Amino acid sequence: MFAKKLAVVVLLSATALTAQSIPAGTALPVMLNSGLNAKGAKPNQKIEGKLMQEVNLPDGGKIKSGSHVTGHVVSVTRPSSSGSRIVVQFDELQDDHQVFPLHVSLRAIASSQNVFQAGLSIDATSTYESSQSWTTKQVGGEVVFRGRGYVASDQGRVGVYNGTGVWGKIPAAGDCPAGDSSNPQQALWIFSTTACGIYGFEHTKLEQSGLTPPLEQIAFSSEKDIDIRGGSGWLLVTSTAPAGPK
Repeated sequence: MFAKKLAVVVLLSATALTAQSIPAGTALPVMLNSGLNAKGAKPNQKIEGKLMQEVNLPDGGKIKSGSHVTGHVVSVTRPSSSGSRIVVQFDELQDDHQVFPLHVSLRAIASSQNVFQAGLSIDATSTYESSQSWTTKQVGGEVVFRGRGYVASDQGRVGVYNGTGVWGKIPAAGDCPAGDSSNPQQALWIFSTTACGIYGFEHTKLEQSGLTPPLEQIAFSSEKDIDIRGGSGWLLVTSTAPAGPK
């Protein structure tokens, strides 16, 4: 009898964990550990990554940096004379205490080289300074003045830097999903507030961001081979969960 009750408690606890949801319009900056290559990828192949900056939730809760993100390959078209194509979908985010089903579209993606460059100082004199005083350039062009605590574009100040990450409001931009307009403290990591689309991938096109049917499916196409290496940066934005199971 005790074992039966314990099993019920465990089942209810697991159900409670997976019932958590992230409000629509929340930015999730993710680095993929997995690579995606049209020559070798397979449908249902698992993709994995991690959240690169703490995310604040409206109820005061937080999703910690480093939380595990998983997804899968939906379909693959191998490279041929007509090009190649990969479709992926993100499924779940998990930290130490919470599991969140993911319903997201893609705002921007940056190659591993672009991610690396965004973490370097653009000021030659910074060699003698703490990294907390560096001036860096975000993917999309905005500049982070770490020592002064703000992010700037040619329009003026657009965000803040507080030692743990870059924060700002994400406006609508082209066909890219906008962040929650009421939240000026979206986690941006290495991305500009206006970053939208693909950065650092030659011959690759973002064919589908996940905003239009089939919802949540992110499609890339290329005249050549699609090669998204591990260490790429993805700025995802959550959407309202569709009716029915994930």
